[in-house]
Amino acid sequence: MSRSNHPLVPLLATAAAAGLALYLYKTLSAPKKPKKKVVFVLGPPGAGKGTQCSLLVERYPSLPFFSAGDLLRAERSSGSDLAAVINGKISAGEFVPASITVGLLKRAMEEVDAPLYVVDGFPRTPDNVSAWDAILGDACETQFCLFLDCPESILVDRILSRGDGRSDDTLPVLRRRFENYKAETLPIVEAFEAEGKLRRVRADRDKAVVFEDVLGAFRGAGLL
Repeated sequence: MSRSNHPLVPLLATAAAAGLALYLYKTLSAPKKPKKKVVFVLGPPGAGKGTQCSLLVERYPSLPFFSAGDLLRAERSSGSDLAAVINGKISAGEFVPASITVGLLKRAMEEVDAPLYVVDGFPRTPDNVSAWDAILGDACETQFCLFLDCPESILVDRILSRGDGRSDDTLPVLRRRFENYKAETLPIVEAFEAEGKLRRVRADRDKAVVFEDVLGAFRGAGLL
C-alpha cells in the first residue's frame, strides 16, 4: 500500500488543518497589546528641559522619565560589554550609534510598566528618528513633542551665568552647540509641528510659570 493511500493520511491532514485553523484563530483573535504612549521633550541648549522634567517628576513621582544622556552616562560607567563599545566610540571621537541609545531607552521602558513615558533630549538627529522608528516604532505611539522655545541671546546669558563648571559652557563651544541644534534638531521639531504633534512652550520666563504651561500641554492631551 502506498503512503498516499494509507488510511491515516486523511486523518493526519484533517488534524493538521484543524491545528492550523486553531493557531490562526488564537493569533488573530488575541487582543493586541496597546502601544506605549510617549512624550518627547526637546529644546535648544539651556532651555530648561532638565528643570521642567524634574518638576514634572516631582509632581508626579510615578511618571516614568528617561533622559537619553543620563542613560548613556550610566551605561558608560557600568562596566558592561556595551559600556566598552560606547567608551570606545567616544574615545575614538566617533558618534555613539543611535541604535544603542534607542536600545537603552527600550530596556528602561521594559523595566517599568506604565501607560505613559517622558523622554528628555531625544530625538536630536535624523539617525535618532530612524532608529526609534525601527526599534520602537511599532510598540510606541508619540503623543506629542514638548518644545521649550527660547531666544538664543537669553540662552547664552543663562548658560554662561549658571557657573556649574561644565567644560562646554564657553562661548565658542556654545556657538557650535547652537549650530548643531539648528542643523539637526530643529528640523525634527518642525516635522513634529507639521504632523500636529508639537506643543510649544515659551521658556524665557520664570520656571514656575513655564511649568504651568508644561502641565497645561499634558492635561490638554488628557495625559495627566
